[in-house]
Amino acid sequence: MSIVADQVRRLDARIDRVSLVPLTHVQDRDAELQAVDGIATSALASPRLNELLGIVKALSSGSVSGAHLSSPRIQRLLLQSGLTGELPSVELLEAKSQYETDVEWLLVGKATVQTYGLLMSTLLDQIIPLSDDIWYWDEVMTSYPSSFVYAVQTSPLRMWRWSREVYSDSLDRFQRLYRDELPGPASEPEGMSSAQQDESDPDRKPKGFRTLYPSLSGHWRQFYGIVRQSVTERSIADIQRKILSRVDIGRSEARYKQKRLRRLREMTATGLGVLMDEGLNFGTTEETQSDEWKSLLERSVALMDMILQSVVFLDLSVSEFEDKVFSGVDEDPELSIHIEDSHPAERPTVLARRLLGLLQKGLPNHRVAITDLADEHGRPSRIVRYWLPAAALLVSSSTILRILINRQDDIVNWVRDFGATARDFWFNWVIDPVRKIIGTIRHDSNSEIAIMSRDSLKADRDSLERMVVEFAMDNPDIAVGNSSITELEIGEIRSKVKAGDVTPVLKAYEKDLRRPIVGAIKGDLVRSLLIQVQKTKVDLEVAISGIDALLKSQELVFGFVGLTPGVLVSIGVFQYLRTVFGSRKGMRQGRQVRRSVRVLRKIDRILSEATTSQNNIISYRDHGLLVCEVHVLRGLAHSVLPGDVEKEFIEDLDELANLKGIQVQMKALERIRWAYAEWLGRMK
Repeated sequence: MSIVADQVRRLDARIDRVSLVPLTHVQDRDAELQAVDGIATSALASPRLNELLGIVKALSSGSVSGAHLSSPRIQRLLLQSGLTGELPSVELLEAKSQYETDVEWLLVGKATVQTYGLLMSTLLDQIIPLSDDIWYWDEVMTSYPSSFVYAVQTSPLRMWRWSREVYSDSLDRFQRLYRDELPGPASEPEGMSSAQQDESDPDRKPKGFRTLYPSLSGHWRQFYGIVRQSVTERSIADIQRKILSRVDIGRSEARYKQKRLRRLREMTATGLGVLMDEGLNFGTTEETQSDEWKSLLERSVALMDMILQSVVFLDLSVSEFEDKVFSGVDEDPELSIHIEDSHPAERPTVLARRLLGLLQKGLPNHRVAITDLADEHGRPSRIVRYWLPAAALLVSSSTILRILINRQDDIVNWVRDFGATARDFWFNWVIDPVRKIIGTIRHDSNSEIAIMSRDSLKADRDSLERMVVEFAMDNPDIAVGNSSITELEIGEIRSKVKAGDVTPVLKAYEKDLRRPIVGAIKGDLVRSLLIQVQKTKVDLEVAISGIDALLKSQELVFGFVGLTPGVLVSIGVFQYLRTVFGSRKGMRQGRQVRRSVRVLRKIDRILSEATTSQNNIISYRDHGLLVCEVHVLRGLAHSVLPGDVEKEFIEDLDELANLKGIQVQMKALERIRWAYAEWLGRMK
């Protein structure tokens, strides 16, 4: 909830306390009604009183979903109450019961509180955007490229204003010259009419010929000469354009507009500070006299009216603005203290009519005036800022369109290839590795990593075993040293071959190697050599099977390694797209935190540079600026802080915004710094 809603709710509750006391103690105050209970009962049960109470309920803060009621809603309720019409006669005023008068005051008080909240919200909404425009002009003044861009952007406007001034001056001179050339009555002799002059001077041309206009070419030559003279004189008189460059002129304009915006911001902040400190200020006492709070309502409405009228006067200083507002309130002719012989029962009607006028004319006129000032001195419009790239795009649009048409097929192919590449990347480097990892986790046999087939080593090892056994059976003398070989010896040879021992083959190889040629032709050299080639193949496959087993034991690791590049690229692209479209919650919160830190810096600067009174109370201007920054900070904290912490944060902000002395406000700021550093960053 905003600071406006809190203020409206607090004032609405205070209005209830100070205005309902007379209603609940009428019989103690009115002896006549105490004596006649029937009259009191009929007064309370009247349709008029019930209608007014219904309007009072609609104007209460409890029936408002937002900070305050809208201006049309307040106007409709005031018109519905019937208090904004003509003033009733004295007879009707005297016939009005005290109950009805008290309820009318309650209704007007509720409407005043809602109007107060509406005006406060309006001033806050007007102050906040001015800071952005001030920063824009600061960027233009401090950066040469920005100054150059601004000079280029506004060059058509300056040329248009200069041409219009030259044309107006030239036209004014031409009209004065033409009026001087026309013959006037003074050229005629006194006492003679025009007919008498024509008769006395036969050679004199008739009056119709004397009043003929010069020729068109003569008119044009005269006007062209006047324009050249005006341009020459204007160029000589405008020394600034000859001394300063276009960039310097742009900086001068930026400096002037920034100064006016700062003044508008100060005046609006001062008006906000005066409104919060002096408007509807019921004091701290709970018991308020009836006439006191009614007079306070009148002064508050007059104060709101004077603030709306005076904020737009930028030539006034802050002190002059304050004096103008307070003197205008003191001298307001519609206050009851300045009106003699006024009936007390007509005061709610006068105040309701003034509230209606303020809502119908004062507030809309104020908004229009502030908008005009902000448009005049704020940043240029988008048309001015972007006319150059828009013109360049418009000029080159035909070329761009021609390129697009000529290369239409290539562009379509690029788009299609890009889509196919993105799809293949997604499936080949993200989906397939994920599927393989899932298969590995589930021990899927189809997903196992293998350098060679699972049956290759077994087949080669059985083949080697058969080769060695057959060689031993063919050469038993070499294998076992006997002429024959038994089954037991064959089984022993088989077991040795499985362990990698091929001694019978090696013995034959060593024997035939003594005489290689004879062994190759008549012996078993070639056979033993080929058996060793098979043995080498088996040894190689055994080594490869060991590597294969190692890879299988780390298959899950290799799966994640294969998935990592695709996942990293996908996450990077996804985060970039989320950043571009501004939908990343973390980044939004980071921006909110950074903005909160900057707002706290502004608050610290306001309090450090604030002008204080003898009671250590900051000025109206500083209080208005402080309330504005607190209002912004409350909105930022809603999206950064948790719910329970936000309540405590709002309490500290309320203490920071209230006028309890600058020392208390500085302590509240320091407490905010260290108590909420976990969410708002390290700001100590």
